Amino acid sequence: MEIPETEKSMKIALIKGDGIGIDVAEAAKEVIDRTLEVKQVAKFDYCEIEAGAKYYQKTGLDIEPEGEEMAEQCDAILLGAIGLPSVRTSEGTEVMPHLRLREQMDLYAAVRPVRSYSKSFQRLSDPRAAKIDLIILRENTEGLFYTAATSGRTQVANDYEVRETMRITRSNTEKLHRFAFRLATKRQQQGKNALLTCVDKANVFKSMAFFRKIFDEIAVEFQNVETSYNHVDAQALDLIRHPWEFGVLVMENIFGDILSDLGGGLVGGMGMAPCAEIGDQNGLFQPSHGTAPDIMGKDLANPLAGILAGSMMLDYLSEKFDYQVLADCSGMIDQAIERGFDEDRLRPCESGGDMGTQAITEEVMALLDEINRRE
Repeated sequence: MEIPETEKSMKIALIKGDGIGIDVAEAAKEVIDRTLEVKQVAKFDYCEIEAGAKYYQKTGLDIEPEGEEMAEQCDAILLGAIGLPSVRTSEGTEVMPHLRLREQMDLYAAVRPVRSYSKSFQRLSDPRAAKIDLIILRENTEGLFYTAATSGRTQVANDYEVRETMRITRSNTEKLHRFAFRLATKRQQQGKNALLTCVDKANVFKSMAFFRKIFDEIAVEFQNVETSYNHVDAQALDLIRHPWEFGVLVMENIFGDILSDLGGGLVGGMGMAPCAEIGDQNGLFQPSHGTAPDIMGKDLANPLAGILAGSMMLDYLSEKFDYQVLADCSGMIDQAIERGFDEDRLRPCESGGDMGTQAITEEVMALLDEINRRE
């Protein structure tokens, strides 16, 4: 893509959403803005879009008129979290316009890092758990979510039976697996564990056998990448037994939705679980957690998942526009968080610490300033 002029601001769609989504989106924006400032990069132009359960309560719409078009026209999308358990549509489901955004923009690859930090809370007693550094790559537009993305696809829905659809297409699965192999190759170059595991249920479902068949076909193009297979139930067990042995796990939509929560639990909670939803033209970045209405407005939410999602957005924009300084900004945020844990300066309430949303945000920005002064 054309490299933007350095004096021209990139346009970012900002969807804060509901509950703690508002708090963590604002925290991510603060940290991004501070990083751009210290690196002397033009500020982003934020296009704020109203969406979510509260907006639905007010208007009967889950996103503001033309909100989807506005988001698609931006260079990237930064999202907090959407939905409230107490606010339901006429079908009984929560308000989730971001599922439509995924499908409309074909954001087929959800990249969900699972990483331990030194001195951060560890769920596993094995000392090797301190070295967890893997990625769950979740197919993001079809699978069992195919029915959920757009109403009208449920095959049967009455008081006696509801039947949903598991959809696996060749075109989408080929793109996903190529993305997975490229991601594993990148990790290989970084000196990280690059083992690529196809996670499925191919022993039972034809759709999953098809998913694995396409994985094997794409593997021929990337013979430098080590591969393996695991059924999803066995993979859940292995993420508890030895998660440090995995590099990239590629899987269907609902499997990725479930296992990424397990992954977040391994490394301190969902407040440590960022997500990048990537397509060929667009990218959406958000924490993997929900809106947590029980703690909204209490300054208890861990904003690090949102901040790390912001870092992933900067890295994405760097690649999208071949603009290295944004990769440097991303690296600076990652370095600040790593150093913050190393020096016991980041202690989220989520994992038993004494720091809430604002305190963690301010400490990350202080760390950014210190890193900048040393460079």
